[in-house]
Amino acid sequence: MEKTGKLSKEERRKINGSRMRRREAKNGFLFILPWIIGFLVFTIYPIISSFYYSFCNYSVINTPKMIGLKNYINLFKDPTFIASCKNTLFMIVVGVPVQMLTALTVSIMLNYKKLHGTGWMRVVFFIPTLVPTVVACLLWIWVMQPDNGVVNTMLSYIGIKGPGWLASPTWSKPAFVLMMVWTCGNALIIYLAGLQDVPDSLYDAAAIDGAGFFNQSIHIAIPLLRPTILYNVVTAVIGVFQWFAEPYIMTSGGPSNSTMFYSLYLYQNAFTFFKMGYASAQAWIMLVVAMAIILVLFKVFRFGQEDA
Repeated sequence: MEKTGKLSKEERRKINGSRMRRREAKNGFLFILPWIIGFLVFTIYPIISSFYYSFCNYSVINTPKMIGLKNYINLFKDPTFIASCKNTLFMIVVGVPVQMLTALTVSIMLNYKKLHGTGWMRVVFFIPTLVPTVVACLLWIWVMQPDNGVVNTMLSYIGIKGPGWLASPTWSKPAFVLMMVWTCGNALIIYLAGLQDVPDSLYDAAAIDGAGFFNQSIHIAIPLLRPTILYNVVTAVIGVFQWFAEPYIMTSGGPSNSTMFYSLYLYQNAFTFFKMGYASAQAWIMLVVAMAIILVLFKVFRFGQEDA
């Protein structure tokens, strides 16, 4: 196409297209700018600040004073911090497996096609997850009453004298494990969704070979649910590290710090004792430990790798 001192149609089209793309990019950036500002102000800045404060003696009302690693060193000399770590570890090692095993077992049973009435049973198991946290905590305080609570009343029918549960340093954490099992509905629904992806042809082939329901579940369903199990376990572990409302409402960390979980003690240091630097160090330790545990879980479940 010949040029006559003016831009050709193709060149004008390219220039207009370039201007339009720049205008669209500018408009898109303006649309997401409020989110970017919010992310920088309410997420990135607090993260950077907490890392800095973890090396400071900071009580909110005073100017932060750099003290190096003293907060981290003092944490590991703090008996309450050690107790909170042990309590949280108990819930990860005992509570999470019990909750996951219960949810997995029930989901496999509800997925069994010969079992009738599974629809309403799914609703029954999922309803506890819809109960507000405060209401659920008050309900479990009543359920775990040592004298006239539902659990001890049922135990009395078979001749067992129930413990003090929330009032006992020995039985307080098992009481929270029972509450975790009661709220396993979310994990159960996710397991059921994962079971829907297991081809029926595998079950049929196993049945032809003489495998019953138990063997089919062990050798077909559970191995194919490995990514789903990993997801539920990781979210449950993160949930335990963030566990705050339940122990705060039900026991306030007692009796004798037996339910002083990590997030509850972090909250107390930050907003009760106003030891923000101390709490910031505790938060960063939690981040590192949680990441280490999750990396171990990924290695154990060999996520993203095929079996040899």
